[in-house]
Amino acid sequence: MNQMTTARVRPFADSAPSAVVAGFIAMLVGYTSSLVLMFQAGQNAGLSGGQIASWIWALSIGMAVCNIGLSLYYRTPVTVAWSTPGAALLVTSLAGVPYSEAIGAYLFSAALVLLCGLTGSFEKIMRKLPGSLCAALLAGILFKIGSEIFVAAQHRTGLVLGMFFSYLIAKRLAPRYAVLVALLVGCVLAGALGLLDFSHFTLELAAPVWTTPSFSFASVVSIGIPLFVVMMTSQNMPGVAVLRVDGYQTPASPLVSATGIISLITAPFGAHGIGLAAISAAICTGPHAHEDKNKRYTAAFWCGIFYAIAGTFAATLAALFAAFPRELVLSIAALALLGSIMNGLTNAMQDAREREAALVTFMITASGMTLLSIGSAFWGIVGGVVTLLILNGRKA
Repeated sequence: MNQMTTARVRPFADSAPSAVVAGFIAMLVGYTSSLVLMFQAGQNAGLSGGQIASWIWALSIGMAVCNIGLSLYYRTPVTVAWSTPGAALLVTSLAGVPYSEAIGAYLFSAALVLLCGLTGSFEKIMRKLPGSLCAALLAGILFKIGSEIFVAAQHRTGLVLGMFFSYLIAKRLAPRYAVLVALLVGCVLAGALGLLDFSHFTLELAAPVWTTPSFSFASVVSIGIPLFVVMMTSQNMPGVAVLRVDGYQTPASPLVSATGIISLITAPFGAHGIGLAAISAAICTGPHAHEDKNKRYTAAFWCGIFYAIAGTFAATLAALFAAFPRELVLSIAALALLGSIMNGLTNAMQDAREREAALVTFMITASGMTLLSIGSAFWGIVGGVVTLLILNGRKA
């Protein structure tokens, strides 16, 4: 029995300004993380502007459906995002592949994700992972994003410091609105410093473009299988870890199955796949989203609303996000994630017997390394598990 049957879901009544802001920031982080990569991949592959806009539209609508549907059904802040590592993969692998075959590879990847969800194999793996390693994985993923605020301060010192100190002051006086205050101060400072540029912004509706898929062994091997691997290791595994660390025990298999189904439906319109979010999810699951843990689902709900709005105007997204200085986006994301990083590190170090393994997981994940074309999130878990087995495994 899910939580929906025991409590009435009232997303608008349960919402707070902080939840709306958290949903907006999660959407903002989701788009700015890899939107440029998708444009680059599309241009390298010779896709038309309409096909690229359809790609963004399909991902956005798919994410909106999952965010709104899953968060309301489970009354949990379930947040999804497109695969950023997948977008990076496509920058090099999409060029030279017929677009219809690429669509076929997307379908193959989504089918594998759905299979993992339906068989429950992913759920079994997540249940066996120690909570300390999951917490360390989360902290490692978020650490690099969180530390970017200090790098950004080198380039836009006044803007970043203004946001940082306004956050600290608001954190002391009105903790629920600290991120909102920092965002407003950042926008005002960016405008005063002449850093906002809306000259290239025009409002234009996106039009979905259908591409009939075709299949080839080469495209499945070069695109489909790698997309599946990075989706499961860099998206779904950290995404479940975020929920677990913040105390949400929502079953993983139905969530993975839902993203697989939506990915199958949206693939012919260009979507390369969506999965559980990690970085943007932590913005919705943390205390900044809502002081009441049981009402934080509204942050994911609002994130879905903003996804739907942005996807409707997908053709204008690049110009809109280009209007904001990069340092503002990096800083507000970092500030919104501070609480989640603290919680992750705290939970990771609680058990003395698992502390060293958790530290290894954190360090590998935070390094951002890539080995055999697989990202650091997967290798962080591998390193932590190996360390745990060597240090704490049964002696012969």
